[in-house]
Amino acid sequence: MAIKAQKGTKDILPAENADWQKILDSAREVFKAANFKQIVTPIFEATELFQRGVGDSTDIVNKEMYSFEKSGHSLTLRPENTAGVVRAFLEHTMARDIQPVKLWYFGPMFRYERPQAGRQRQFHQIGVEMFGASDASADADCIYTAVKFIEKIGLKNLTVEINSLGCNDCRAKLRNKIKSLIEPFLGDLCDDCKRRFETNPLRILDCKVPECKELFEKHKVLENLANLELCDDCTQHYTELKQHLDMLNVKYVENPFLVRGLDYYTKTVFEIKSENLGSQNAVCGGGRYDNLVETLGSIHVPAVGWAVGVERLYSLMEKQEPEKLDYFVVSDNIHEALKLANEIREKGKTCDLDYSKRKFAKQIEKAGKLANTAVIIGENELNSNTLTVKNLETFEQTSVSRDEYLNSLN
Repeated sequence: MAIKAQKGTKDILPAENADWQKILDSAREVFKAANFKQIVTPIFEATELFQRGVGDSTDIVNKEMYSFEKSGHSLTLRPENTAGVVRAFLEHTMARDIQPVKLWYFGPMFRYERPQAGRQRQFHQIGVEMFGASDASADADCIYTAVKFIEKIGLKNLTVEINSLGCNDCRAKLRNKIKSLIEPFLGDLCDDCKRRFETNPLRILDCKVPECKELFEKHKVLENLANLELCDDCTQHYTELKQHLDMLNVKYVENPFLVRGLDYYTKTVFEIKSENLGSQNAVCGGGRYDNLVETLGSIHVPAVGWAVGVERLYSLMEKQEPEKLDYFVVSDNIHEALKLANEIREKGKTCDLDYSKRKFAKQIEKAGKLANTAVIIGENELNSNTLTVKNLETFEQTSVSRDEYLNSLN
């Protein structure tokens, strides 16, 4: 039996790579303009990092992590990268650097979950993290940067949803309110909701089971939560966030059901959604996590960030046509063809050749599929130190001095 890629994994083929590079190039351009610097962290970390950072009560830690034992140590393939970036921030004492510290990353993540459109078990994320800024303007700037990045790659039909979970005290009030509203019909909810009722009540609001959502609506859970007031500081922070977003012309919708799937969020949470992805329609998500650095270290550093799924972006973006080579060398002398091809490459041009010594007609046919221009070097051209240059779109061809033509490519 042939060995195939594992379920939930996918090869990125050369025909797709141009679009992936467009995503990465867009990220680098937008992040550089906003002064985010790239950081690269290990693919695996100590399991404890995610247990403490992501949260023991989350589905990610309970159900989805790829963990293994080596030399008495429990290690985990990273299911997300915020915890790893925080670990690096602490380990390398970046709190001593000029604040805020603004970082971005790209790389593969791993979660054992049901594969679906735009979601794999090995998937790639691009994300940003900002450490050392507590003001709502930092939240707004992160959201704005996310929107600009996603727009840069040409995506449309997007919705920005925002909410505030408040500080620790506000979150405690929210948890208690959710439990009091849901307890009367808890027995009718799905098994995940029943488990979350004890471990992480906020996550109940994020349930995607239709019957649960109908019960929330029937019992007016959303209406009752909408009346739950934040403390004065959190209210001020959320008000300022909305004012900043209005000023930046970021259109948003307030969603009191939005809680995100990780335990570390405080105050601002947000998602950017696409109407083209079905029920699991979040393209980008993030928020503020003012307690996470202290949870993993011993210092208090406010922070905010987000991550976007690259596979989801790729599934939504308009695909590019594969870029053609500048030149293709056609010759019945493989030695001379190899020499000429590399002379052209050294001029900064893309160039290839045929290694199978096929007839000229077959080489020209191949050149027409791969390149814009064929450079023909046969016996006559070798004897006269010339080249025959053929435009593969117009089929016009001219004979030129080899030396002069190569010099013209500088």
